[in-house]
Amino acid sequence: MNEDTNKAMTIDDVQDAREEQDISEQRMIRREKLAKLQEMGRNPFLVETWNVTHHSLGIKDDFDAMEGKPVSVAGRIMAKRQMGKASFIDIQDKEGRIQIYVRQDAITPEEYEVFLTYDLGDIVGLEGEVFRTKHGEISIKATNLVLLSKSLQPLPDKWHGLKDTDIRYRQRYVDLIVNPEVRSTFILRSRMIKEIKTFLEGRGFLEVDTPILTTIAGGANARPFSTHHNTLDIDMKLRISNELYLKRLIVGGLDRVYEMGKMFRNEGMDKNHNPEFTSMELYQAYGNMEDMMDITENLVATVAQSVLGTMVIEYQGKTFDLTPPWKRMSMQEAVKVWAGEDFDQVEDDEAARLIARKHHIEDWKKLSRGQIIAELFEHYCEDHLEGPIFITGHPVEISPLAKRDPADPRITRRFEAYINTWEIANAFSELNDPIDQYNRFKEQQGQLEGGDEEAHPMDEDFVNALEVGLPPTGGLGIGIDRVIILLTNSPSIRDIILFPTMKPL
Repeated sequence: MNEDTNKAMTIDDVQDAREEQDISEQRMIRREKLAKLQEMGRNPFLVETWNVTHHSLGIKDDFDAMEGKPVSVAGRIMAKRQMGKASFIDIQDKEGRIQIYVRQDAITPEEYEVFLTYDLGDIVGLEGEVFRTKHGEISIKATNLVLLSKSLQPLPDKWHGLKDTDIRYRQRYVDLIVNPEVRSTFILRSRMIKEIKTFLEGRGFLEVDTPILTTIAGGANARPFSTHHNTLDIDMKLRISNELYLKRLIVGGLDRVYEMGKMFRNEGMDKNHNPEFTSMELYQAYGNMEDMMDITENLVATVAQSVLGTMVIEYQGKTFDLTPPWKRMSMQEAVKVWAGEDFDQVEDDEAARLIARKHHIEDWKKLSRGQIIAELFEHYCEDHLEGPIFITGHPVEISPLAKRDPADPRITRRFEAYINTWEIANAFSELNDPIDQYNRFKEQQGQLEGGDEEAHPMDEDFVNALEVGLPPTGGLGIGIDRVIILLTNSPSIRDIILFPTMKPL
């Protein structure tokens, strides 16, 4: 490291120290202001309520009817401009910002002097009259102003300029205050979830709740989080999927069910993965894989149209047309196109292993034909799936809960939906043969005992449910977070989860 670098680092360190000192001084000044207010018998933290009759956007949108009318609003001070015996402040509420005109003769000189001590970030309630300024800005002329909460920490002046961008996720409460686009993203998320539920309820699906804590983490191939129940003295796991419980409900006669909720997988973290994430699964008795395709493409397209006003979305410079029907392609076709291997000509495991060796697939000697197809697909094909596209024909070895395809028992009646090369949905014509299911679980259990922490464990009660009788059923799982990432044009899953998992400082 040269001397110039050392010098630059020293300058940065000095600047950081100065900024920290300035913030500490501001905090001290704010605490002193609070103490003076408390001495005056005006402790803002004793105020319990404020009658909010209107919000900023509603006032602006309905100004013609609101002009000259009294209103009562509340919000956080985001800007302050003093001009002698009159001042302007901007307050921010749940709908946006609005300007407040505060005159000394309108609220009394004593109140005005107290008002002048208010800081950016303070939360105020006020009553006043709606008017338009000479410059044409819709505002409120305050007649009564009350400090409802004192902000003891200054808001960041240049939030986007912070060196450690992780602080936006660690302190989401500040992020939401100073970045209106972040607020908009989470409002959109809420609207999208509402539209998803409306869509499903319109098709006769019943929303249900299933356990998050369970003794068997089944329904997917993933590594679970483990915990311990003290009273029962048993080890338990956080669910990685809610699939097996929902299918039990189909056995019980609830023909169309869905659940949206948190899943937990003890796996890696990146821009598309968080250990705690929102997923939705639905099951339809007497439905099949094609029914699930219809639901998937129409659900995503309907949500986009309802919330965004279009089925053609932009994501990070790319354009995706979500209008149904979406393209279909089998996994084997994809491998032929992008890996250059035609498995129509490969009949057994030994021939497949020669192909695996050629492509330097790890542990190729232990893999079956179906596993090798899946490995080649993951390595060569997924990055080409801009979509929206359905990939079908998954090998039985990687699909322990899906029906076999009668035309080729080596593959299953399963699809995965891809947009922007991301898997956003996974669906089956559900396996309802208890004997076949038991044998597949048994094979998976062997892999689990052999060290594969993502293999599916044996679930004998689920097999018992199948023996009672599961009707022909279509099942679908959708990664809600990934869909919302796409529809909100967000760079990372952290941008659409209010409090993403973070490593402690």
